[in-house]
Amino acid sequence: MKILLFGKNGQVGWELQRSLAPLGEVVALGKMDHAHCGDLTDQVGIARTLQAIQPDIIINAAAYTAVDKAESETDLAYRINAEGPGLLAQQARRLGAWLIHYSTDYVFDGKGNRPWTEADPTSPVNVYGLSKRQGEELIQQAGCKHIILRTSWVYAAQGQNFAKTILRLARERTQLTVIDDQIGAPTGAELLADVTAQIVPRLHQQPELSGLYHVAANGEASWYSYACFVLDFCREHRLPIKVQPDAIIPVQTEAFAAAAKRPLNSRLNTEKFRRTFELHLPPWQTGVTRMLTELLPSR
Repeated sequence: MKILLFGKNGQVGWELQRSLAPLGEVVALGKMDHAHCGDLTDQVGIARTLQAIQPDIIINAAAYTAVDKAESETDLAYRINAEGPGLLAQQARRLGAWLIHYSTDYVFDGKGNRPWTEADPTSPVNVYGLSKRQGEELIQQAGCKHIILRTSWVYAAQGQNFAKTILRLARERTQLTVIDDQIGAPTGAELLADVTAQIVPRLHQQPELSGLYHVAANGEASWYSYACFVLDFCREHRLPIKVQPDAIIPVQTEAFAAAAKRPLNSRLNTEKFRRTFELHLPPWQTGVTRMLTELLPSR
């Protein structure tokens, strides 16, 4: 089996290189690769790459994820998040290949408090969400065999993430204010990569699996409760921080000015995914604890 991976240097792409390695030949590309084109804004180069490699599975972990910058870099966001995946889907159909693509809870407007299902209508509230939703639609319209995995609040030990930011601020400040009215499930890139590796071997035998799925760690948290969990871990492991437990202040989203509006309800119903693939999604605390433990030696 030949697997072509786009976005190798991102959080999910980095973990996919590990999880996919036992499944077959993996050609992993980043935006700056020279042997083949990994830049989703270069449609001619991408088409040439796919024709040259002739993959059985295309996995797109590349994305424009700068939510606030997308409000001013609209064209770039759409080129990477919509037109790029659309081209991959067209090429996948020509090649008879599968396409696995990652999307986001930001395709929803964030109203209510019920976990979103795959059948719920989408209504993005920012450019990032709009571009990701259009990417989903272009894949579905292309008619290729595909798996679209919507997820939420992705983090990894590699690169920057919310937990690392909280750890840094907790060393510098005696008080923190953290948003408490946005609710989701912190989901590790490691978990997404591992479930993807579980899915891949089944695709050629079960074409009926093609479709859209929600996948995220089990449970829910606000950014505030997520921060409290991280700092409780620090205290338990005697890491030097200045912030005391009563100095973490919960606030509403409006307390922070941002270019892009955020959905308040990012809960995802993962029943369809769990039932279809018979996979267990662990509590979000499990993955965050693992990440924090991994970061300990460098602290």
